[in-house]
Amino acid sequence: MTRRDLRWKAAGLALLTLSCATAPALDGSLLALAFLPIALLALPLLLHGKRVGQMVRAGWRGHGRTVEVVHAARLRHRR
Repeated sequence: MTRRDLRWKAAGLALLTLSCATAPALDGSLLALAFLPIALLALPLLLHGKRVGQMVRAGWRGHGRTVEVVHAARLRHRR
């Protein structure tokens, strides 16, 4: 696992920790619901790391076959 991948995963962990820590602090407020999407977005970062960024970039560029594009990028990187 590369340092770059670890940084992406650490960012996911930080977002998840921050959003889960603020929910009990707000104790029943409707504002606590605003942190739920942040926690849900942090989970893919925590699990998949830098590949999330690759998939987002591939989606922005209009690739209909995002999975194939990411796989091709990984194969190019290994060579």
